Amino acid sequence: MQEDFFAFIDEIRELLSSDIWNNILLNCSKNEVFVFWLLYRKENVNMTEIAEYIHVPLNTATGIIAKMEKKGYIIRDRLKEDKRVVVVRLTEQGIAQVKALVDEITYYAVQTITEFSQEEMQLFFRMAKRFTNVLKKERKKEEQTGKVRKIAIE
Repeated sequence: MQEDFFAFIDEIRELLSSDIWNNILLNCSKNEVFVFWLLYRKENVNMTEIAEYIHVPLNTATGIIAKMEKKGYIIRDRLKEDKRVVVVRLTEQGIAQVKALVDEITYYAVQTITEFSQEEMQLFFRMAKRFTNVLKKERKKEEQTGKVRKIAIE
């Protein structure tokens, strides 16, 4: 079984050219993708909410936001009611980036799903649910043991 898994990874590694990979993620880091997702759904979000959502310290979130702001995807504004609070929102370019990301993911998902029979789809979603449950159990173990998470600096 392990050998089958390695063979599968080798096969898709060859199929995912850098052009396809860059199209799917649009040259965004994982944290940037999640920030896009959060801002697209909530419009205005403060820095603490962003840090909590992507599970990073506030200073790391600030660096991610600075990088996205430099690319022109987001704007930071101070609230008029309380100048101490900074809110982040998407620019038109940021909204276009999110829509492009959703379009790319949707394209590949539809291409894949059309190849599945109804039974295969049901099996796929059952397997995905089990996979999610495994990840949840592991996350809970980490939280209970107080395991130190390594955070990649971007």
